[in-house]
Amino acid sequence: MKTKMKLLTSLKIWVVIYPSITAFLYLFGKPLALFPLYQRTLLLTIGLVPLIVFIGLPLVDFMLRQLSAKKNAK
Repeated sequence: MKTKMKLLTSLKIWVVIYPSITAFLYLFGKPLALFPLYQRTLLLTIGLVPLIVFIGLPLVDFMLRQLSAKKNAK
């Protein structure tokens, strides 16, 4: 994979991960604080990895394709 593609992929992942983790912790941070760190991490990843892989990244890819199509149409 070329460096430019790796950079673009890492930015897309970050754009999905950052708001997802922030929202998850905002909504569930207090109840999760009762658990030890390893259990909080497990619950966080169980909830967020599927969300990011199956919803977040495809949505970002779709939005980027839409923007690209609009640019190419001009």
